[in-house]
Amino acid sequence: MSLTATSFDWVRELVRKESAIVLQPGKEYLVEARLLPIARQMGLADVGKLVETVRVRPDADSMRRIVEALTTNETSWFRDGDPFTALTSTVLPSLLTSRGANERLQIWSAACSSGQEPYTIAMLLDDALPNAASRVSITATDLSREMVQRTRAGKFSQLEVNRGLPAPMLVRHFQRTGNEWEVSSNLRRMVNASECNLAAPLPRMGPFDVVYLRNVLIYFDLPTKQSILRRVRDLMRPDGWLFLGAAETTLGVDDSWERVVIGRSSAYRPVKGA
Repeated sequence: MSLTATSFDWVRELVRKESAIVLQPGKEYLVEARLLPIARQMGLADVGKLVETVRVRPDADSMRRIVEALTTNETSWFRDGDPFTALTSTVLPSLLTSRGANERLQIWSAACSSGQEPYTIAMLLDDALPNAASRVSITATDLSREMVQRTRAGKFSQLEVNRGLPAPMLVRHFQRTGNEWEVSSNLRRMVNASECNLAAPLPRMGPFDVVYLRNVLIYFDLPTKQSILRRVRDLMRPDGWLFLGAAETTLGVDDSWERVVIGRSSAYRPVKGA
């Protein structure tokens, strides 16, 4: 392994500073695997040489590529299932009752990776609502510039669509373009993708009726989790809904949320007056 303890500590500090993601000791092999393609693209012998080069002559693009390479972009269609069932069974009917007929629903898919989550939401709402493209706005954000570009493109390989996308939905909402599947114009009109670092001050967005912040808090320390949950709440409607990952909770982290059980899933709502 080419990565020295000093180089690993430098990478850990860079990632923590730029994204608040904590790389624990023992992740040296992960760093080696994720950064080796960057080293090769730059014509460098190994990851140790890459880190040495960027440490001596730091440049924003190389540091961004290092940080993005060490973020996790695991995703699939309808991942974990239940949070999407809850959207159509409970959350959407509640919002349609409480919102005006001409009021646009705003949904945020944070840490959207390559776009499967926001387009899953878009498909469900396109099937459930007449003229959904004019009634729903889905903001999709990610730290990675590459993932944001992929979400904007809305194109997926056969292998990617095979990961959880039901065949009837593939037929209704996609068209084949060469070796890829491209989302329909209706879905594309609903989804707007942009870069966003959850650990930094958030841009002016919302206010959101629903936020999907799933499988991302687990990578942060407690103070960062508390900060993110507080700033997310500030961008939500007072009666909004927050979905976290199956291994995540606000309990013991931020008591200004109440947990609501919906079937086999759960959501969190801002506590009034908190």
